[in-house]
Amino acid sequence: MGKTHERIEGRLRTFIEEQPLFFTATAPLSGDGTINLSPKGLRGSWAVLDAHTVAYLDFAGSNAETIAHLRENGRITLMWCAFQGPPNIVRVHGRGEPVFRDDPRWAELMGHFPDVDTSVHGLRAIVVVRAELIRDTCGYAVPFMTYDADRDLHGKRFAREDDASLSDYFAGKEHIARSIDGLPGLPLPLPPTPAA
Repeated sequence: MGKTHERIEGRLRTFIEEQPLFFTATAPLSGDGTINLSPKGLRGSWAVLDAHTVAYLDFAGSNAETIAHLRENGRITLMWCAFQGPPNIVRVHGRGEPVFRDDPRWAELMGHFPDVDTSVHGLRAIVVVRAELIRDTCGYAVPFMTYDADRDLHGKRFAREDDASLSDYFAGKEHIARSIDGLPGLPLPLPPTPAA
């Protein structure tokens, strides 16, 4: 049976931090807008900031639907599933915002991700989510699957980009600056990567 939690702590926090994969779900306000569901991998690219706040690194990709939806309305659900060990599904429903490279909070937030070499992944934002509802459910129907390793293809692809070429790459993609439904997405040109 499902259980509602007041805080992300203890076994719940440990579970979230140990998973190799999670999913994000967002939607525009328009009733006929495109709902977005995205898998997120790369160990170390998400963190529990406090008992009510989680964050993850948003890397280069073919679109920016999550960013567009968050800029419009802030609604987001994050979901982690146990593919190994005891069955469990954790959902964090809340309000999120993309924090861009020129935000004064950038350096402090980056301190939560010490194990990720962001220079090779085309980091474009940090998504910060404030939990409004935290629930876990049984996950009895989630299959067992093994985690072998993170794929290295993303890092190999974007390691060859600098700030200018990455910004050009984004400008050339149809659904980066504007979402599928025409909402403002990633602000371009990208601000430069802050000095470490």
